[in-house]
Amino acid sequence: MCARFKRAARRISRPARPRHRTRRPPTGTTAPGGGPARRLWAYLRRAPGTFLWLTILLVTSVIMHRFSPDVLTGFLQQRSTNIHNLLHSPARVLLTSALWLDGGGWPLYFVLYNAVHVPAERWLGTRRWLTVLGTAHIGATYLSEGVLAVAIHTGAAPHTAVNTLDVGVSYALAGVAAVLTYRLTGPWRYAYALGILAFYGAPLLTGRGFTDVGHFAAALIGFACRPLTHGASGTTGRPGTTAPAADTGASTATGAPGNARGSTRRSNALRAAGPGPVTPLPHRAPGIRHARRMT
Repeated sequence: MCARFKRAARRISRPARPRHRTRRPPTGTTAPGGGPARRLWAYLRRAPGTFLWLTILLVTSVIMHRFSPDVLTGFLQQRSTNIHNLLHSPARVLLTSALWLDGGGWPLYFVLYNAVHVPAERWLGTRRWLTVLGTAHIGATYLSEGVLAVAIHTGAAPHTAVNTLDVGVSYALAGVAAVLTYRLTGPWRYAYALGILAFYGAPLLTGRGFTDVGHFAAALIGFACRPLTHGASGTTGRPGTTAPAADTGASTATGAPGNARGSTRRSNALRAAGPGPVTPLPHRAPGIRHARRMT
């Protein structure tokens, strides 16, 4: 008994050695700084859909420059979302029309995509970003072509307008630009929204072309996509993820306390109290351990 109490006294008087743990960065993250190639890759991987789309547009732009004007018109006519194609092959032309540029060069769209699509995809996540731009592209296409069909039916537009060339990515760009309104807070949100409405609504007061109707409709669809912005990550975490829930201090499934501070206090109190009286363990019948594993 004396030897046992001496060992217990030495254990109490021995100071606890602090444990130094080296913290490693989470998997998938890069160390701050790094080379230009690593920073460029980190920038590209946060908006994969945008840069894949830009790559496709670059390839199709190179192809367009190799065609003569007459051949290019006929080529794009097969991929146009005009009334005739929407009636016969809507899925094909709705997809292919968003892979070709009509007006403006690829460098201009490179700047616009980095200013609009990149922050939107980082904020919403790729899936919700695709949902917004797809809804704006498809909805604005049908609304604008519907207005054109009414104009043809009433005689305000010639019947040949059913084959009007309509390709490009501007409807999707307008919808995503509008949904970025909810990324801002305070008076900046209202100023930005008014700017979007003025930019896409002003042509309706002068030209009233069916593409002007499409751009304004795409912006309105983007404003209507506010439910998709709920739970967006903002500036923290990965795109499309929410912040982790706060620790409530409840016990986990294994019985470990969820609050680390409370667990530290209890361990300190037990260490200060020292070991209690030794109680012999009850005798276990043989075979109990194996029976528990089988059950």
